[in-house]
Amino acid sequence: MANGQWFPPEWPERIRALAEGTLTPADPKPAATVMLLRDTDDGAPAVHMLRRRASMAFAGGAYAYPGGGVDPRDHERLVGWTGPTRAWWADRLGVDETSAQAIVCAAVRETYEEAGVLLAGPTPETVVGDTTGSDWEADRASLVARDLSFAEFLDRRGLVLRSDLLGAWTRWITPEFEPRRYDTWFFVAALPEGQRTRNASTEADRTVWIRPSEAAASYDKGELLMMPPTVATLRQLVPYATASETLEAAPGRDLTPVLARARLENGEVVLAWPGHDEFTKHIPTGEAPA
Repeated sequence: MANGQWFPPEWPERIRALAEGTLTPADPKPAATVMLLRDTDDGAPAVHMLRRRASMAFAGGAYAYPGGGVDPRDHERLVGWTGPTRAWWADRLGVDETSAQAIVCAAVRETYEEAGVLLAGPTPETVVGDTTGSDWEADRASLVARDLSFAEFLDRRGLVLRSDLLGAWTRWITPEFEPRRYDTWFFVAALPEGQRTRNASTEADRTVWIRPSEAAASYDKGELLMMPPTVATLRQLVPYATASETLEAAPGRDLTPVLARARLENGEVVLAWPGHDEFTKHIPTGEAPA
């Protein structure tokens, strides 16, 4: 391959089935992922990325950000909360207030579950420090197992979610021909002082702090495997000199969903992401993408 763009080998067949009307699209589930940033000595912020285990059925070996699906329980009760209101987030994300809470909770919870970083504090102005102790790990494991809801976790710890530490950046929806689909909001956040990342995910075999420009360049060379949303967001982060500058830019970002479109044309499948021409792929009928 010319770059590190990842395509599942079954996509061409599923795209043809969708075009022929024999494939019914699955409903996308709401999800969130977080581009965690920290400033570096040379002025360009680095982003935290994890590499999915090669054994994973979907995107094995690909680099991504911490993230995952919404826990339905995050709709059911109010959580300890500070920062922009649920109504503000509902307007920003284009959903109702209950869904807005669940999406923001997913962003914070998944960052804690997969990177060990918690965007919450005992007061509206503070953030927890080191979260690597055995008692923290027990709670994190309970969250991963869904034995503990995020609201229960915050209550147990006497914490409030710091929604002001997040910035909604972009939104991508898994293509209609995928069997498992997600409607994913991408957020940016700065690594809180006193906290550190670690590979806490069972789905990842490596984590790195890397400058977006370097990660994108490695993708271009075919050295790092990534899916289109990951590469696109990396390129969008490059112009910003600090983590705080990136966060300040977030409220002005367009959250119109990006959804891949596929069509049959002149004996080949054409796959395109509107507004992201670099990912357009022409796949001859009957062949898997290179």
